[in-house]
Amino acid sequence: MRPRSSLTATVFLLPALLLLGALVVYPIGYSVQRSFFDKSSDSFAGFDNYVTLFTDDAIRTALRNNLIWVAVAPTVATALGLIFAVLTERVRWGTAFKLVVFMPMAVSMLAAGIIFRLVYEQDPERGVANAVWVGVHDTFAESSSFPRARPLPAHPLKAAGGGAYETKAPVHAGTPALLPLVGVAPARMPKDARPARTPEAPPTPTPGANTDTAAGGSSGPVTGVAWLDFTPGGGGRPGTVDPQELGLKGLRIEAVKDGRVVARATAGADGAFRLPAAADGAVLRLPASNFREQYAGVSWLGPTLVTPAIIGSYVWMWAGFAMVLIAAGLAGLPRELLEAARVDGANEWQVFRRITVPLLAPVLGVVVVTLMINVLKVFDLVYVIAPGSALADANVLALQLYRSSFGTGADLGVGSAIAVLLLLLVLPVMAFNIRRMRRENRR
Repeated sequence: MRPRSSLTATVFLLPALLLLGALVVYPIGYSVQRSFFDKSSDSFAGFDNYVTLFTDDAIRTALRNNLIWVAVAPTVATALGLIFAVLTERVRWGTAFKLVVFMPMAVSMLAAGIIFRLVYEQDPERGVANAVWVGVHDTFAESSSFPRARPLPAHPLKAAGGGAYETKAPVHAGTPALLPLVGVAPARMPKDARPARTPEAPPTPTPGANTDTAAGGSSGPVTGVAWLDFTPGGGGRPGTVDPQELGLKGLRIEAVKDGRVVARATAGADGAFRLPAAADGAVLRLPASNFREQYAGVSWLGPTLVTPAIIGSYVWMWAGFAMVLIAAGLAGLPRELLEAARVDGANEWQVFRRITVPLLAPVLGVVVVTLMINVLKVFDLVYVIAPGSALADANVLALQLYRSSFGTGADLGVGSAIAVLLLLLVLPVMAFNIRRMRRENRR
């Protein structure tokens, strides 16, 4: 290059070099220098700050979580992007699907964090994830009818162990069994519950009539009522069915003789129930399944699952990015190779595994490396989604850098050491990416 051309190039590059030096090189150099000083910047601390990185529990947790992020998030996002890109090639509405999957990229990390903080709410009535999880659980598992319901000491019921209740005395045909309970919030009562009604006693059989002595020695069925023994506004009498008191619809009742269940019944909308003649002389038991706490779902933001949950939100955002890049690479594949493989008898899975994926390896490498660099900088998602009680368990290096560098207990020496550590973690990935790009350019 001629000297005049070199001078011209230098003049044009000088503004960019000055900005690069002011915004990148100088901050890096200052951070490296600052990492060797103590909290007050007055004394040289040597490598003490770097020793802290591997001895402080909070920083070690952040380092461990970063390793999980780097190993899981780019892999899952790239795999989903590859699957979406391949499958949408074969459907007419593939473009619309790609648009929908890519849309989260238009959402800021802060907004995505707020969205997923609501998605992962513990209360199934607010959190979408737990609403779905509880719905699936209750489909396959029997749910509790009246959690926390209990009898009063004056009621004809007593604790039977294991959370169940039973009548204090056996019940008999001709005398309605009364099963009053309290402790059910009016809002938790079944919506179609009706005012409780004491069923009429069955008629007494005439002398000489055929009785079911073989089945249980009873001359008729046992009837009763289970109701919420609470009158809104007060004024009711305990143990008595008052006009405004509702039946406990769905309450399960068992008749037990000699430790064996001889009959079962379920209370109707007015609380009334009817047991066969075999229940005469039995003790009525209300199983514990009536009263156990309802399934509340999964603690997504608890100490165990908070990091996988946040990674899920990251994948939701970045799978579209991976899909678009992979789809662009897929569009440039030589179709004659794919068709030749199909002509030779390869099925679609073999074509995908042995031809498509190897040909897409450079693009997949770009996506994985880009996402690996990106996850090392994750800060806002963790800060917004993780509640205060689980923030320490979800901690990552970028968040720890913020917590160490700002606030009343700031230690800029440790914060600078974390920044240098992040730079050292990124450098190998960047070096690999540069070597790969140079190798591609030489082809």
